[in-house]
Amino acid sequence: MAVSFDLFDTLVSVPRPEDTPEAIAAELDARDVPVPVDWEAAGREAAAAIDATEGEEVSITTYVTRALATRDVHPEERVIESAVLAAFDRPVETRDGAVEAVTAAGSRGSVGVLSNCSVSGLVERTLQRSAIDLNGLDAIVSSADLGWRKPHERAFQAIAAGLDVSLTDLIHVGDDPYDDGGAGDVGATAVLLGDVPLAELPTYLEARGK
Repeated sequence: MAVSFDLFDTLVSVPRPEDTPEAIAAELDARDVPVPVDWEAAGREAAAAIDATEGEEVSITTYVTRALATRDVHPEERVIESAVLAAFDRPVETRDGAVEAVTAAGSRGSVGVLSNCSVSGLVERTLQRSAIDLNGLDAIVSSADLGWRKPHERAFQAIAAGLDVSLTDLIHVGDDPYDDGGAGDVGATAVLLGDVPLAELPTYLEARGK
């Protein structure tokens, strides 16, 4: 048995920027990247031109790169990635019961994190700033790196492979009935926080292991 956890709103709480385009623009400006005066319009044009299939992840870095390109601005990709990551850099609060839940899962098998996140590097930075022991995680899969979002089967296949189990031996824990609940549609077991709160997960896993 292996357990994967959703990250945001499951293990941690992290506020989003109040105005994402404005936050990104400020970070680009801080890195001497010329921000178009019609920044939001450029963003809409870029978004309209991206043809992603259902479940495919398109990183915010990609959107920003294409938005700038519509106005003939072409900074290095690493500069854009740094600006986007900084725009989403917010305080991290580890949710009650999260540490105990991860520890309990790790005591019974491999454990990992499977997160829908459009910002490259944000999952890793968030985990580093949380109270979760990174050494206790056997695999971390972010949609920004993988290219697929939950509930697409490829997302659950990736974390199952990282934890060296089949989908039928994977328990996925999360808060979202659609994204996380989709684990049940691909052969894994979905455990939603609305049904089993984090504080009760150790008892749930113990009962499953008997």
